Formats: sequence, structure tokens, C-alpha cells
Amino acid sequence: MLETEEQVALRARVDAALRTFARQETDQLIAIDADLLPVVEQLTVAVTGGKRLRAAFCYWGWRASGQPDSDALVLAAAAMELVHAAAIVHDDLIDESPVRHGVPSAHIALRAAFTRRARPHAGGKALAMLTGDLLMSWAGQLFTSCGLPAAYLARARGLWAVMARELIAGECLEILRTGAQPDTGDSLKVIRYKTAKYTVEHPLHIGGALAGAPDSLMKTFTAYGLPLGEAFQLRDDLLGLFGDPERTGKSNLDDIIGNRPTALLAETWSAATAAERRELRGLLGRRGLDSEGLLQVRAIVERTGAPHRIEEMISQRVSAATATLTGANLPAAPARALSQLVASAAARQS
Repeated sequence: MLETEEQVALRARVDAALRTFARQETDQLIAIDADLLPVVEQLTVAVTGGKRLRAAFCYWGWRASGQPDSDALVLAAAAMELVHAAAIVHDDLIDESPVRHGVPSAHIALRAAFTRRARPHAGGKALAMLTGDLLMSWAGQLFTSCGLPAAYLARARGLWAVMARELIAGECLEILRTGAQPDTGDSLKVIRYKTAKYTVEHPLHIGGALAGAPDSLMKTFTAYGLPLGEAFQLRDDLLGLFGDPERTGKSNLDDIIGNRPTALLAETWSAATAAERRELRGLLGRRGLDSEGLLQVRAIVERTGAPHRIEEMISQRVSAATATLTGANLPAAPARALSQLVASAAARQS
């Protein structure tokens, strides 16, 4: 999906803000002890690159509320990306995912810090956990030091707590439901809390709250943000199994080996024959599954028509988000940007 000049410019501003902030923080960290260099390197990797969708939604939540462009707001919006960076490090650790964005995940890369020492795997995991914790701390630090008036920040304080609570709730639900009998309703609830809310709805709400948005606009943000956030993750489910790893930066085997409660696998299970379910039981969650096993799972998924049903779910949610924008009477620039972000979130290939 081609980005507009406006999207490219905002992403560049967020990237610059994160680079500057991370450099200041990692300089102070390495000054404590040079042995912290591997952690510093992973912190730098964690804040580099990405679509910056969460920052964009926060920024346009502010602008949709009638506020002008603001460098301080860009810093506050950039904090959303640090929340995302922390979630990725913790996700990869929990899921034991070896690769992210085409490079070793933090817990894998950090094993190198324990060369010629015992238990490098455990050490890498421990350092990755702490790296994710520090990224979440950075998010709060950047947000509260962004330069917006204290009264503005106070309006968003409660929403920040809600975002953290619901993100962790979604993560916990995914862990609790991993390996359980697939159920589409359960999977959609995980999607809503683990991804949809903190990707779209919460950034919009926080941007709006900072700007003093009325309740009616906050309700519009929810009506637009929840279905779009769900469409974003449903697309991720499809890309996880059928996407090009060169573009997604992840293995197609991750969801299968992890036996994760994705909506795609739940829809497959609900339509599978008894024989197909027996075959799936032998494939899902199997350590060391190879490319042949991947092809077997893909074949079952396609035979059940699950990809088509997930595409229908995505289309329904995109239509709901688009219809909300059409009737919202937003200022021209935010309306245009939020419309463009629908395609960026739901019609992507990576």
C-alpha cells in the first residue's frame, strides 16, 4: 500500500523523536556499565522502523478534535510506539518466536551476551524480559515529558491505565487459551483486547483526550477504531500462515507451532471434518514442524474455506469503520488521513 506524503512525513517525525529519545536513554544506560551494550543494542533495534500506525492514530485523534499540528503531541504519539515495542519483545519471548522483522528476536539475539557461559538461553530470556519492561517504562516517561501542558496530560492519565490493563488482559487471555479447543468467539475476544484496542482505539482516545475531545467524538473513535483494529489483526492471522516471510519478517510456522488461538485456526476447526481434526491435532503445537507440515495445515485451512470467511470478517469491519467516518463530520484533513489509514491497517502485505 503506497503511503501518502502526509503519512511519510508524520512517520519521519515519529522516527526522529524515537531515535533522539532512545539515544539519550541508552547513553545513560551504557554509562552505568559497558556490559550493558547487548541490551542497548536490542533497545535500539526495538525502536527502529515500523509503520508507526499507533502514533498516527494518536496524532489524528488530536487533530480530529480540532487541535493544530504540535511537536509536543508528536512526542506523546511516539510513546504509543514504545508500548508496541515492549509488547513485541514480550510477545516474542512468550511465544518463543525466533525471528521478528527478519532478524533474531530479542531473546535470541541476547544469548550472545552469554558466550562461553552456562545457560545462555535462560539468560537471553531474562534480559529480553527486562528489555521489554524498560521499553514500557520509556513509553510512560516519553509521554509525560512530551511538553504538553500538565492539564492536557491529566485528561489522558486514566486512559493510559486502561490501555495497559486491557493490553495485559488480552495477552493473558491468549496464553490461557493457547492449546484449548479453538473457538472463534474466544479468538475474537483475544484479538479485541490484545491488539485492536491498543493499536487503534486507545491511541485515538488518548489523542482525543489530550485535545479535550467531547464524548460524542470519543464514541466515534470507538465505532471506527474497534472494527478497524480487529480487521488489522485478522489480516495478521492470514499473513501469519499465508504471507511471504520476506515481507512479514516472521515464520509461517509460528502460529501453528505455538497452537495459538487465532480466528483463522478457529474457523478452520469449526468447519473441519473429523479426519481433518485428527490431522490438525497431530500438527498444531508440534515442535520441529517442517515445511511439509506447514503445507498440510495450509491445505486443511483452505479446504474448509476459512481464509474466505476471515476475508469476509475483515470486509465487514472495514465497512463499519468506513461508514463511521462517512457520518462523523470530521475536519477535512483528519477525515482524509483516517480514511487512508483504513487501507494501511487492513489491506497490507506485511
